[in-house]
Amino acid sequence: MESADAAHREAWVICLCAEWCGVCREWRAAFERAAAEHAGVHFAWIDVEDEAAAMGDVDIETFPTLLIADDGRPVFFGPVLPSAAQFSRLLGSLLQDRAAAATSVAPEAGPLFRRLTPLLRNS
Repeated sequence: MESADAAHREAWVICLCAEWCGVCREWRAAFERAAAEHAGVHFAWIDVEDEAAAMGDVDIETFPTLLIADDGRPVFFGPVLPSAAQFSRLLGSLLQDRAAAATSVAPEAGPLFRRLTPLLRNS
């Protein structure tokens, strides 16, 4: 059971994709279904080309790539297979035990999340 503080933590699931990417376009429906199933989590779809300034030096080479943050701290950053089942398992494991979420996230994930935060708040 989560404590009262844990229940009020803010979690983000950010998909970093590109409009031209057919895999991303096909996978978007699964991403949106997951968003509907996790009402307490914020989901955002970021087109890396539209938001090149916020991306900075981070170059996304494999689509889709996810950036998942819990309480302002990235807990996952990397490409994922465009599989609804695998995405559901990943999300479930990260959200189920938020205290034990991954700690070895690429160092550029934190600064990237901070640069994306203003965009997320305005969407």
